[in-house]
Amino acid sequence: MLFLSPIQLGNIYPMNQLTELKTIRDYIRFATSQFNGAGLYFGHGTDNAWDEAIALVLRTLHLPHNINPTVLDANLTKDEQTQLSTLINKRVHDRVPVPYLTHEAWFAGLSFYVDERVLIPRSPIAELIENHFSPWATGPINHILDLCTGSGCIAIACAKAFPEAAVDACDISADALAVAKINVARHTVEDQVTLYQADLFQGLPEQKYDLIVSNPPYVSLEEMGTLPSEYRHEPALGLEAGGEGLDIVIRILRDAKQRLNPEGLLLIEVGNSEEALANRFPLIPFTWLEFERSDGGVFILSAEQLQQINLPR
Repeated sequence: MLFLSPIQLGNIYPMNQLTELKTIRDYIRFATSQFNGAGLYFGHGTDNAWDEAIALVLRTLHLPHNINPTVLDANLTKDEQTQLSTLINKRVHDRVPVPYLTHEAWFAGLSFYVDERVLIPRSPIAELIENHFSPWATGPINHILDLCTGSGCIAIACAKAFPEAAVDACDISADALAVAKINVARHTVEDQVTLYQADLFQGLPEQKYDLIVSNPPYVSLEEMGTLPSEYRHEPALGLEAGGEGLDIVIRILRDAKQRLNPEGLLLIEVGNSEEALANRFPLIPFTWLEFERSDGGVFILSAEQLQQINLPR
């Protein structure tokens, strides 16, 4: 089996000269071998080298994931070979996540455009959206707010799940909102999703919501120093949240009660900062949610519970 080390891959044997590789199957196999050999980190839509290779190769060739297996033996053109070789090289050498190379990420069964201006969608909140936030959301959902929207994936998925609801989505980053705008147009929800450049609630209209949902920055300073190289391609603004990773979520907890309807819900992902948040506020009755397809780190609070919380400014 042909295998090249990362150094050989980019220098001694330029990939566009690997004439042994002819077919789609060849490139999927080769990419898998290179990804495994390079010890890459998988956490942006896949969890293994084989699925990563399939995602990269098929998306680059504009082929569906449910392709007829016989097509895998089709020969590639020279241009296609060069393009795939370049992208595999970037994945191995530069540790660029595949969604940034293909400009596509999947969330809640929907395809989203992504680039390095936004985090790559991967939140377990997708599962909640697919289930219409059952069993916690028992009343009508007419107005939804997505804080720290990034690519707009949560807001757009909510719009698709609740087609009668109005969805506001905000981010402090103008770059992120530019990507979100692409995705709003891509999914034709311009009449339903409104984008705002705002620092959390500051800069939003005076509107109360039935549901406030957020996947805010929640990575602690210590954890930032240990992240795999792949995460270094993502905007730090979307990751960093102070010493314990709680700076943003505390601000949301402090102000959300003024923005929720009486029967409203607040739902926030805090990832690995779950323990720090629970220890910091032991009297807050967080309900920590469980998921079938991913880990936890997501809590829900009712408007009534939030009314009992008074955090200093």
